[in-house]
Amino acid sequence: MSSMLAVAVTQFAPTMDANTNLQRFRDAAATAAARGAKLLVGPEYASGFTAELGDWMGESAQTLDGAFVRELAAIASEFEIAIVAGILVRADDPAERRPYNVCIALSEQGELVASYRKVHLYDAFGASETQWVLPGAPDQAPAVFDLGPFRIGVQTCYDLRFPEVSRRLVDAGANVLAIPAEWVAGPLKEAHWQTLLAARAIENTSYVVAADHPAPVGVGHSTILDPRGVILASLGAERGDTVAWLSKTDLDAAREQNPALRLRQYRIH
Repeated sequence: MSSMLAVAVTQFAPTMDANTNLQRFRDAAATAAARGAKLLVGPEYASGFTAELGDWMGESAQTLDGAFVRELAAIASEFEIAIVAGILVRADDPAERRPYNVCIALSEQGELVASYRKVHLYDAFGASETQWVLPGAPDQAPAVFDLGPFRIGVQTCYDLRFPEVSRRLVDAGANVLAIPAEWVAGPLKEAHWQTLLAARAIENTSYVVAADHPAPVGVGHSTILDPRGVILASLGAERGDTVAWLSKTDLDAAREQNPALRLRQYRIH
């Protein structure tokens, strides 16, 4: 097995037109696959989004075997590239109007290999995601899957501000953190985004692959970082795609140089 894996991020602003969003994934997957990538990470709310949270969230939500996921799985299979993205999924209770904010992972064969219900909803900076979205259970199984020489762990947006989320994934064997986001623009938000991405990479000696919405709603700056917090590839504030190569050899060397995970005295329960 090769020690290398190419990964990509696609930064775009999802609309309420699911077909438009799927076409953006198709274009990004074609570009990423042509450059050798085997993983594509897209933004949060990739199935549909508008800047003002509201009833549309429950109304547009689907199931994990709904049309959007099936079409996204077909794209993954066609281009033989795993895809991680955020979508809205209907609640288990048909009477519940609020959906879950779910991060899904599809394999290179288009199989659903992981899903994660966002635990930390965005009830900050004047927003109230819990008014419209159900929180996931904190004790849900860590969402991880294997790809090449790596284990990918998935989390979503505001989770980035809670280091135990990433650490829990790393405890489950993850050495790449895939993070779909809709990191809302505002004072200092770009600095927070970039600082927290680097912190999660450094403290976990793990790769980070994070995809955001572009300006003006998001801050953009989707980024791929190495286990030392060095930026391998990054976008600006506008729509775009980028690719970087991850190295298991470099990951092992970083963890040998800085054995922080091995030296830990506290555990996440």
